[in-house]
Amino acid sequence: MRASGTFAVVDFTPTPADGPAIETALPVGLATMEKRYEGEVQGRSVTLFTSAYDQSAGTGTYVAMESFEGTLHGRAGAFNFAHSATTLGEGRQSEFLVIVPTSGTGDLAGITGTGGIAIDSDGTHRIWFEYGLGE
Repeated sequence: MRASGTFAVVDFTPTPADGPAIETALPVGLATMEKRYEGEVQGRSVTLFTSAYDQSAGTGTYVAMESFEGTLHGRAGAFNFAHSATTLGEGRQSEFLVIVPTSGTGDLAGITGTGGIAIDSDGTHRIWFEYGLGE
């Protein structure tokens, strides 16, 4: 099945990264995020977000682990998914999104699959999941 929707970031909080560090040309940043979803994907998520990114050039890569709670096609529950992308100033490449196996609860227990994220030219953030429920 495919469920799609839009989302908005409602909170982005940079977080200090404790521990050893190695200096590179792009420092690694850590943040927490909260998002709200609408459409066939409805609900909210919290995210652990890491990136090495040059804001002025718009280049870098992020890796995120997200915990979602809400509904897909009206089925209620929660699950984790991981996603990453690279940008070289415009557009996204080397993208992946995977639902973490055995992370589903409620009506979403047994969820598996992949998906994607796209950002429209007007800034609208879109997400979709290609998923199965192990039925």
